[in-house]
Amino acid sequence: MNSDELVKYRQSRALETFEEAVILSKEKHWNATANRLYYASFYAVSALLLNNGLSISTHNGVKTEFHKSFVKTGVISKQSGRTYSRLFNLRQEGDYMDFKRLEKEDVDLFFPETQALIAEIISLLKF
Repeated sequence: MNSDELVKYRQSRALETFEEAVILSKEKHWNATANRLYYASFYAVSALLLNNGLSISTHNGVKTEFHKSFVKTGVISKQSGRTYSRLFNLRQEGDYMDFKRLEKEDVDLFFPETQALIAEIISLLKF
């Protein structure tokens, strides 16, 4: 698979995973919803990195490179940068902290923010 195909695949996964978050939220599975929102943004961010010749192997590395190469340089809005960082932390809490039960209020605000982040990134992808 060449890099253009992988970028397109990750863009597609971002959109599909966002839809999964919507489905999970309807069933009130808030930890899983947070996980899917994070992964939707992760796929979009990793597509952007790949589209620019950057291949990072860890989630923390993806976050660091995204901020360094795109947020701090003004290519991506600071709001989208904050959204990605907050989703990263929320997913960590929901997935790895014992007895952590996310609620609707913890997750709902991230739907429009994640959608905006994905749209901003897709607008920058070139095939």
